[in-house]
Amino acid sequence: MMASRASRFVQRVATSSSAAASSRSRSLPNLGFQTIRCKHNLSYEYPNRTESPKVSQTTAAEAATVTTEESWISKRRPASAMEEEDHFDDENTLPDLEKVARRESQKKFIETALQGGESRRICQDVPAYIPPNVSQEELVTPTTIISTLDNGIRVVSQETYGQVCTVGLLSNVGSRHERENQVGVTHLLEMLAFQSTDKYTSGLEIMESLQDWGGTSFANTGREQTLHCVDILRPNVEKAMDLLSEVVLRPKFMDYEVEDCKRAIEYQYMDLMVEMLLGETLQAAAYGEPHSQLGKPHFCPPEALPNLTADSVHEFWQTHMLQNPAGLVIAGAGIGHEELVDMSKHYFGELEAHTRQDPTVDSVYTGGASSVKKETMEGFTRVALAFELGGWHSDDLVPTCVLQTLLGGGNSFSAGGPGKGMYSRLYRQVLNKYYWAESAEAFTAFHGESGLFGLSASCIPSKSRDATLVLAEQLNKLKTELVTDEEIDRARNMLKCNVLTQLESRLVLFEDMGRQVLTYGRREDTETMCRKIDSVTKEDLRELAQRAMAKPPTIASVGDDVSIVPGYDEVVTCFK
Repeated sequence: MMASRASRFVQRVATSSSAAASSRSRSLPNLGFQTIRCKHNLSYEYPNRTESPKVSQTTAAEAATVTTEESWISKRRPASAMEEEDHFDDENTLPDLEKVARRESQKKFIETALQGGESRRICQDVPAYIPPNVSQEELVTPTTIISTLDNGIRVVSQETYGQVCTVGLLSNVGSRHERENQVGVTHLLEMLAFQSTDKYTSGLEIMESLQDWGGTSFANTGREQTLHCVDILRPNVEKAMDLLSEVVLRPKFMDYEVEDCKRAIEYQYMDLMVEMLLGETLQAAAYGEPHSQLGKPHFCPPEALPNLTADSVHEFWQTHMLQNPAGLVIAGAGIGHEELVDMSKHYFGELEAHTRQDPTVDSVYTGGASSVKKETMEGFTRVALAFELGGWHSDDLVPTCVLQTLLGGGNSFSAGGPGKGMYSRLYRQVLNKYYWAESAEAFTAFHGESGLFGLSASCIPSKSRDATLVLAEQLNKLKTELVTDEEIDRARNMLKCNVLTQLESRLVLFEDMGRQVLTYGRREDTETMCRKIDSVTKEDLRELAQRAMAKPPTIASVGDDVSIVPGYDEVVTCFK
């Protein structure tokens, strides 16, 4: 019985491999001879090859000159290649002996363009920079190093000994710093990143340059910070720093670019994920709008677009970026510190130190309720219930993260497996218990002076009241009952595993260094972080929940029908 199942499995794998190979043969020319074998003598190969594979190269600049799909195909594939028959024996009609004979025959006379004679090399010129080979004994354990330039810009880096590095710039400016007539400008700036500068005529030119250098760019804005970075092959890192200096110090923000991005934001807002809209609604309810900085919308609402012009974008950028070197951090992952410092001085040393008043005004948590009626694709109502806890500088930070991991959650279609959270409390006590619960999960939102911790859920509209009361019940358990030893052990281990695994990514390492230095002026090492996680106790979590629920709750809802969601007064009574 077991052998029969194995046989069917092998056949299914082989059949799917055949279909995939057949698809590739129709789309890619002359990839050479290949054989894939499995049990039961199934064979899939290129048995009818009679000529050498053809090798061609195309750069990004050459590709830009190709105007039609037909000319692109003709450039990549000669006419003779497009007329060739399919070289796969998809039907497996050739006898095994015939296949072996053809294979041996091909080995005698087929050569690729990269073999022997006068064939060209893959690269005609030796690269200008070849990283030296260093023995394991000579390598130094990478550590985070921080320096400060004369103009106040901080530089942080950590070596990874790889051939790709990530460099970028972070600033302590975000949507909370927008004035009333500037609402949405940071969202617009994210769309305008890596567009025309004094040196580059358009975003397309920048994109093509990055393609030729082996790099890619990223930009992100938030309520408190902004990030621009380039992930690039290490020999071209100086080109990336030159590009970053152009994007940050000399952007043009042309009128047509601003208008194009405003149109894109209009479409983007129409397709805004319901979960993001729920987060915006929760922030407004928790801190009040429009006068509270943390209560302002981060995503530009359509009604604010007419107020945004190229001049207002220039003004915001000049005030909060170019006149704020002390609020900038240049970070690099996979690069030597002295090298990064030298390039930072060269490309960003022209910024002059400024003394300016901090535009951040602390927001006061008020709690409250807010709902938005919005048609959704699946017709669900989403509800979020939250309380205030400390922000980035609070001792509540690590215990809150442990509590979030302990509660976990997800949606009813989450895949199982180790580390997927299927044994978290919300899975066991909500998603597995209530058939109508489409999703349930814990969330956090940290800011400089304050933070939010809460639970969210989605369900059919008729069950939105039940969902809200179930979330309130789960929160109340935290302040009245101690979590189990098994739960807290699993949560601490999972949190450490998740953080350490994430930090293996070069991009995550870059962002973690930059944001920590921007927020704290230093970077905490992983050993210290793990010790803090391990020191969290069951009593800490209960005391944390009790302090949080002594304050007014915040409730937000979004969906096709929000009329059944309990009113604010009813929610308040759930926690008395």
